[in-house]
Amino acid sequence: MKQRIEADLLVPGRGDPVPHGVVEFEGGVITYAGPLDSRADGAIKASVVMPGMWDCHAHFIGVRGLDLSRLPTEPVAVRAARAAARDLGAALDAGVTSVREVGGLGVYLARAVNEGSALGPNIYAAGAVLSTTGGHGDLHGYPLPWMIDFGEAATELRLCDGPSECAKAAREQLRRDARVIKVCASGGVLSELDHPMHQQFTLAELRAIVEVAGMADRVVAAHCHGKAGIIAALEAGCKTIEHGTYLDEECAAAMREKGAILVPTRTIIAEIMESKAAPPYAQLKLEALADQHSRALELAYKSGVSIASGTDIALTGPVAPASWGRNGRELALMVECGLTPLAAIEAATAMGPETLGPQAPRSGQLTVGYDADILILDANPLDDPAVLADPSHVTGVWLGGRRVK
Repeated sequence: MKQRIEADLLVPGRGDPVPHGVVEFEGGVITYAGPLDSRADGAIKASVVMPGMWDCHAHFIGVRGLDLSRLPTEPVAVRAARAAARDLGAALDAGVTSVREVGGLGVYLARAVNEGSALGPNIYAAGAVLSTTGGHGDLHGYPLPWMIDFGEAATELRLCDGPSECAKAAREQLRRDARVIKVCASGGVLSELDHPMHQQFTLAELRAIVEVAGMADRVVAAHCHGKAGIIAALEAGCKTIEHGTYLDEECAAAMREKGAILVPTRTIIAEIMESKAAPPYAQLKLEALADQHSRALELAYKSGVSIASGTDIALTGPVAPASWGRNGRELALMVECGLTPLAAIEAATAMGPETLGPQAPRSGQLTVGYDADILILDANPLDDPAVLADPSHVTGVWLGGRRVK
């Protein structure tokens, strides 16, 4: 059945907005998007129509707090149930129709969504985060044999050291149908003992992971705060730099040369800073880098680095910081760091599929032949990007041509 949305403003995802626009779609695919020539009976009327948003850095892990040492203490089934029961719906309610899930239970939730057992966004998942022993993906308070067992149970974290073991760990994620591989190329904030500035995987280890991923037409997403990790990840061929806190002009030039994409994740920084809900060691690390992170994003944008929107959201619960449903806040936070509202929308729509390389779907734009992942709003996000942070302004969502809100 052909469906039609007529709007005061059409924001295509890439390119100039179209006043008085219309989108038509049938069978889950857009058949027309452009100026409105004449009005049609039965059309849906809206103030603004735009592509469904992408969150290119998020986690379905079903936890209710930022102390990740609790991961092994809660049954995977319980956490998966939380994510399926609330987080999938919260994403759609916020206008997020596609998620690049960079470590968590997404490989399993994607199967449930694809087979129709659960209603949720399109999920392109990484499986387990790959980390060195003692790295950002290690839970430092547990005995090492426990962490090895936890990783071998096909959960969210996998420790690997040396090129051959790293290659095997990447293959394990491909066996789970991971659509992207995630590595921790530097230390992080929510891990207890490592430092965000320090490089973790060696160049040889990163190259082994990138090679295995590439043979299966997958790209590698690299968690990087420090410059050394950023440069190593780029030299190894990683497609995206996640966070990029200490990115400088040399890093920006290398990213442009390599065609790499920055996924800055301002939301997690802002929400932890405001809530102070992280463990004390993490709060201290975050406060030390928060201002630098905003400067790095501003520099990256002014330097012409490609940017995609991601939040690092992971928590379950409507009032929890960094919880599902708060995804749209990322756009306003990027605008605060110098992006124009239109550039922020492009980062959250058209740029999303590009973070998947060969796995990219035809999504994120209101263009003929693209997936009919669409949302309508009752206010203009070009005037105020904070509109997208409030799901109540998202008055309709279509996923593959099916109205889900």
